[in-house]
Amino acid sequence: MSKKSVLIIRCGALGDLVYATSVIDALKMQYGEDTLIDFVCTPGSGTLFKCDERVNKVFPLKHKKVPIFFSKQKKEIIKASQNRAYDILINFEFGKQFRSLIDAIEAEKKIGALVEDISFPPNIIHMVDITKYLFKSIISQEVYEKSFPRVIGSDVEKVSIKYNLPKKYIIISPSNSHQKKNRLNYRAWENSSWIDLIKKLSKKIPIVIIGNKNEDEFFTKLQPYPENVIDLVAQTNLCELIAVIENASALVATDTGTAHLASAVNTEVFALIGPTPAESTGPYKSPFNKVHIISSNQECAPCYKTKVMKDCKNNVCMKEISVKMVYDRIASANIV
Repeated sequence: MSKKSVLIIRCGALGDLVYATSVIDALKMQYGEDTLIDFVCTPGSGTLFKCDERVNKVFPLKHKKVPIFFSKQKKEIIKASQNRAYDILINFEFGKQFRSLIDAIEAEKKIGALVEDISFPPNIIHMVDITKYLFKSIISQEVYEKSFPRVIGSDVEKVSIKYNLPKKYIIISPSNSHQKKNRLNYRAWENSSWIDLIKKLSKKIPIVIIGNKNEDEFFTKLQPYPENVIDLVAQTNLCELIAVIENASALVATDTGTAHLASAVNTEVFALIGPTPAESTGPYKSPFNKVHIISSNQECAPCYKTKVMKDCKNNVCMKEISVKMVYDRIASANIV
């Protein structure tokens, strides 16, 4: 079998790209470990593959709607395919702005969204399963059933030494990408609830706090932290963060990228979810991980991107997730 070359297009947030990693092992199992896999993704999310030797090249695409004529990044992608045509192009993007780029890329076979007329069976609900269904036609059923999201970070032992991590700890990831000034964050849990949970858990087990750069204002509201807390906010790069999560006993977060990273490295994850549909966009449950969805089960939820959410002024679905509810769920899993 000759070496295959595959180009994959997935330009979304970090969680979206984590979903798409299910295709990597699938291609390697189907066509061989020497299969060349390139990705087109946003610059920030693309750093996910910095430590991943399974991925050959990442083409960053910052401005998705800019026409090819004005886009240096799109021209680079097209030129690379003209120099050496891909055997397979897999598109995971449903936005029509990608059609011209897909048409211009040289590839022997093109599959996925915008390329094929695809009808999803009723049981295909989660975005991971939707992603897998888009490339199902080019792999065997056996490979399909073995394909799950998987990410690779820095060496766990080296990262543990660098940040002086204890042997056992829980990660608290309280912020998310929807943390905006002067705007209600519908996915957010109350700051006071995070403070109480951190205080309660830290009496039983070391806590590691993680978060992104430029979120100082948010994390200041949670401080001062109690003893037994390690603050790694803005301290790690993405590869190191993956290692920190992989080495943890569990991760607690809202519906955000770190929860998807945890599920992809098989770290037990407790996801606090309100307005978003957990069954389609929550952390993915596989045969190898443990995912706990914690919800207040409001009748109006899920309501994400609907008029109900836009009209909501109280964010009751997240507010009514109590600290006791979260702590008891963690305790019942024998984490503390």
